[in-house]
Amino acid sequence: MEKYEAVMGLEVHCQLATRTKIFCGCATGFGADPNTNVCPVCLGLPGALPVLSRQAVEYAIKAALALKCTVNEASIFARKNYFYPDLPKGYQISQFDKPLAEHGHVDFELNGETKRVRITRIHMEDDAGKSIHDGFKDSEKYTYVDLNRSGTPLIEIVTEPDIRSSDEAYAFVTALKQILEYIEISDCDMEKGNLRCDANVSVRLRGEEKLGTKAEVKNVNSFRFLKMALDYEIPRQINLIESGGKVVQETRLFNANTGETASMRSKEQAHDYRYFPEPDLLPLRIPKNWMETIRATMPELPADKRARFISEYGLREYDAQVLTADQYLGTYFEQVAKATGDGRTASNWVQGDLSALLKESGKSIAESPVTAAGLAELLQLLAKQEINGKQAKEVFAKMFETGDSAKAIVEREGMKQISDTGAIEKIIDEVLAANPKQVEQYKGGKTTVIGFLVGQVMKASKGQANPATVNDLLKAKLG
Repeated sequence: MEKYEAVMGLEVHCQLATRTKIFCGCATGFGADPNTNVCPVCLGLPGALPVLSRQAVEYAIKAALALKCTVNEASIFARKNYFYPDLPKGYQISQFDKPLAEHGHVDFELNGETKRVRITRIHMEDDAGKSIHDGFKDSEKYTYVDLNRSGTPLIEIVTEPDIRSSDEAYAFVTALKQILEYIEISDCDMEKGNLRCDANVSVRLRGEEKLGTKAEVKNVNSFRFLKMALDYEIPRQINLIESGGKVVQETRLFNANTGETASMRSKEQAHDYRYFPEPDLLPLRIPKNWMETIRATMPELPADKRARFISEYGLREYDAQVLTADQYLGTYFEQVAKATGDGRTASNWVQGDLSALLKESGKSIAESPVTAAGLAELLQLLAKQEINGKQAKEVFAKMFETGDSAKAIVEREGMKQISDTGAIEKIIDEVLAANPKQVEQYKGGKTTVIGFLVGQVMKASKGQANPATVNDLLKAKLG
């Protein structure tokens, strides 16, 4: 790697979370029985005409705006011809020379440095079906085809060859996924195929301008696998060149079991697909007033939210990064922070106790038994010194387990903090009388023994005495 550098671009396919398919009214829900969500349009039957989904176009425009792209006033759908067993039409409806949007970028952080990957284009297309390989049965190999996914709306996000390492690729797709989740156009669930990635990989001598021959690593369905695939493919190409061979332009598949890529087929050039304008669809024209309506509905994006959390709530950069990694976590935190007026305390509890219990129980933030209002109520009791820090943690655990409110648990368990000095002094007098040895040690100069005495007072009060008041009163009585 000192001699060579990798040059990579990615093609990310994002399945849009529309209610229906892109060119027909079939449902897009995941998990239906095979080949039930189909109709003449998505099956490509003769005489069936596609009708473009307005919701799919709106979601695609949202993605373009979020990725800083220019949305073209007019774009054209084209037929991309090729044969797959799970492509019933024999062609895919996509966009070729006139895509929906172009010329954007994604900025992301890696090792304390801001990186930028340019977006070449975003185009719309329909998805193919799914082939399920069932291994061998009775000495025969069986493959089943499920066409439920056929016709599901996709956007393909194509980058410039700006990526130089597997770490950069991983950080880029992580940032991209976060943006797409924030604008709520896709579930981005890679296990369900909502997000898939192809990587175009080449290597060249450092300082060279000319790009090397690229190989495409196809359909990588997890970020970890993407990094593993690149960590194998880059050295493979370097070793091939160093041994006197040549990299050939081809499509390769990544095998997660072996951690290797393997040749699948020689890579088709664009003319092999025989693109031509889709005769059944008019050019897509985006009126300016519709664009502005969509722009007005755009939510705050992750980078903007991070900057605001730092300036508005006084958070550290790291804390802001953690709290904005998930849109719903950030919303939860902000509701607590606004209710309590204390951003840092809210941040500590959300990242600490709440996140720990969510992880332990296998729940997401959306499934939390403790609402943001519930946590805010607990922190308000703590701020008013009606309970102490130790009690707050005990109450929170009970809130998470039962779903009860903080006030209800405090009253039921008799946990309200004692701040009345008279009541605390009475307990202190009893503790001092019961521990004369420690009293003499303190008066003799061993002041650390006060920790023991505070502990005894807290124990006698069943943890309800105000620790700060206990400490002050003890010091006063001991002189």
